[in-house]
Amino acid sequence: MQDNATEVTAAGIARLAGVGRAAVSNWRRRHTDFPKPVGGTETSPSFALAEVEAWLRKQGKLAEVPLRERVWQQLAGHPEGPLTALVHTGCVLLLIHERPTVWLDASAGSDARLAAILSGALDQVLVPRLGPDVPGVNAGGGAAGVNTGGEAGGVNRAAHAGGVNGGARAGGVNAGAGSPGVNAGAGSPRVNPAVDAVGVNAGAGTGRVNPADTSPAVNASQTPSPVNTPPAIHTPQAVHTAQAAKASSVTPIPQATPALRTPTGPQLLLSAPLLRGAAELAAETGARQAFEFLLGRHLDASPRQYTLTPAELAGLMADLAGPARTVLDPACGTGALLRAVAARPDQELYAQDSAPELAAISALRLALHSRATVRAAAGDTLRADAHPGLRADVVLCHPPFNERNWGHDELAYDPRWEYGFPARTESELAWVQHALARLTDGGTAVLLMPPAAASRRSGRRIRADLLRRGALRAVVALPVGAAPPYNIPLHLWVLRRPDRAPATPEVLLVDTGRFAGEGRGGPDWEAVREAVTDAWGAFTRAGRLAKRPGLARSVPVIDLLDDDVDLAPARHLPPAAVADGAEQLTRVRERLGATLRLTADLTPPPADPSPAARWPLTTIGELARGGALLMSTGGNGGHARVPVLTDHDVLAGTAPSGTLPESEEGAVLTEPGDVVVPVLGGGSVARVIDESTGGAVLGRNLVLLRPDRTALDPWFLAGFLRGTANNRQASSYASTATRLDVRRLQLPRLPLEEQRRYGDRFRALDEFERALRHASRLGEQLVRGMYDGLTDGTVAPD
Repeated sequence: MQDNATEVTAAGIARLAGVGRAAVSNWRRRHTDFPKPVGGTETSPSFALAEVEAWLRKQGKLAEVPLRERVWQQLAGHPEGPLTALVHTGCVLLLIHERPTVWLDASAGSDARLAAILSGALDQVLVPRLGPDVPGVNAGGGAAGVNTGGEAGGVNRAAHAGGVNGGARAGGVNAGAGSPGVNAGAGSPRVNPAVDAVGVNAGAGTGRVNPADTSPAVNASQTPSPVNTPPAIHTPQAVHTAQAAKASSVTPIPQATPALRTPTGPQLLLSAPLLRGAAELAAETGARQAFEFLLGRHLDASPRQYTLTPAELAGLMADLAGPARTVLDPACGTGALLRAVAARPDQELYAQDSAPELAAISALRLALHSRATVRAAAGDTLRADAHPGLRADVVLCHPPFNERNWGHDELAYDPRWEYGFPARTESELAWVQHALARLTDGGTAVLLMPPAAASRRSGRRIRADLLRRGALRAVVALPVGAAPPYNIPLHLWVLRRPDRAPATPEVLLVDTGRFAGEGRGGPDWEAVREAVTDAWGAFTRAGRLAKRPGLARSVPVIDLLDDDVDLAPARHLPPAAVADGAEQLTRVRERLGATLRLTADLTPPPADPSPAARWPLTTIGELARGGALLMSTGGNGGHARVPVLTDHDVLAGTAPSGTLPESEEGAVLTEPGDVVVPVLGGGSVARVIDESTGGAVLGRNLVLLRPDRTALDPWFLAGFLRGTANNRQASSYASTATRLDVRRLQLPRLPLEEQRRYGDRFRALDEFERALRHASRLGEQLVRGMYDGLTDGTVAPD
């Protein structure tokens, strides 16, 4: 009965049977006994998974469904949605990971028995690892809560309470450091879709899923440590008292809620088949790997619903922050940043996210990943901070960008605005000050920021105060394509909560734009990481850094305190290699001349007229069925860190430049002689893999054809696939895109020797095309260098 509750789409049926979606449509038309839709829409119906499997097995179209595919389909088609299914699955996988014998006992018997036992069994694991579900945090009135109070949203007033930040009758700012509610709602782990699969941080920025209306989550810390004992907040008590009086007649501010509540028996009953399947998968791969696989598949299936922090960027941010015992991420998403933190004994990970499901997934993911204490909360961090008493060693954050509704009207008197009240358009500077307020003295915060935050006039006063007081230590400009939005070069801000005023303060400015990759393959992360960490290490040791032209330098704070307080690194760095600019241009010109001569030599000879040939034709689909070639599609990263050949690399004729999240599904590796074809964009392009490109992972939107050399010549195959008429007849058109059906592409049936004659000619055309592209790049480089040299005075006009 429970399997019938799981639904699957036509695309899921195609994956189960190993066919295309068109085949599923044909089955629905041709077979009257095909299962009827049970949900979805008229254009995108869904079907009961159990009925579909039974029909496929009856038709001999389903020999055996791979376990992980079956579990994924159960999760994707869960009646309560995939996020709820992921939370239930994560709870059970944590139970299996921590106490496998408890699971074995609970799972012996019916689904009803399993659901009845599970809820109590999960408490045995969730409470020790994630903290008790403590109500009353952020409570108003007479509660002994934390961060209670009124209109000003960060007034932190507890009317009669002995809690943290108690105002009014509590007798002072931050009264009751040891009282109940201190550090309540400590944090949670972040979930990185890529521990073994994805390695991305979803939901950290805009486009977050299911944002919580108000509530912060509070899993109260059971044993507050001295590290988290809140010092006095840097706002006069009079402000608290006045604001408390004003707040008395206003609706209370949003409340934080626990990130994870133990699912009840009735809730788990609907998930019982999924949970049993997930347990089988964990037995094969391990509990952590099973959760990472399912989370990674969900993120890949819903790319537009999440803002992701790439694993490489998360690692760089963690490196800049350094080792830490207590770490906070106030906009945790799926937990990539906390996942990247190096483990150490007695570590505590705190997290909060406005999307309750993401906060819960992060908590479970981190608990599966490490032995650290995990405290997670769900709620709007700026309006309803779940960790008001926390003083962390490190704060890592990828906040939402360009939010107007961040709480400007409610939070005017919040004590966190130590460096100035942010303008409505400066939500990022509110997150910066929140991070600083949650640091212990000398602690480090690293935030991903939009470049406009470094130069907008509305934020110049706050930037100036951050500089004067030594809080802002470095601004790093990342290459284009480092993180979404991929079309702008984002910044990293490195901040420290001042423990003493610097004598001659300087700020490190780094620009890594030179390491941007071509197309959308992403930057050269190894080069970025080496350049940034080397500059930061030298700067922290000496307090300053000598000029590294075009890359990095430290700038005295006094030099930045002008009318604009512009912190964009590119505006303060000397241009790269100014001294030998003319010599470099000479070398580029020489290379361009040699390439143009080569291009002239490779120019095809005049074409002789010939009557139109009438060959017998075959299709790629027929050749694949006959065994003359193997056909594969890309998109899985596998376990190894291997360069990825993207569709943009194929179109531009460049080296592999992309990355893919790690996954349990094996990657397709290219070999010399393979032919790779992009399926999107409408262009007639096919690329033969050579020795330099062989071994790369096949990226998304690419199809690989591996011909049998005894039947097909690779260059003959690639050349005929590039025919314009051939591509038109094999393409389908939507309102915004063109998709190529590679199986419908046609080839003439020719003897192998004749194929090779054509192949030699196609190879010569490919060399000519490569030479033209190289000449174009060199020409652009020469023109840009001449403009720069003439305008900066390093090249004379004569």
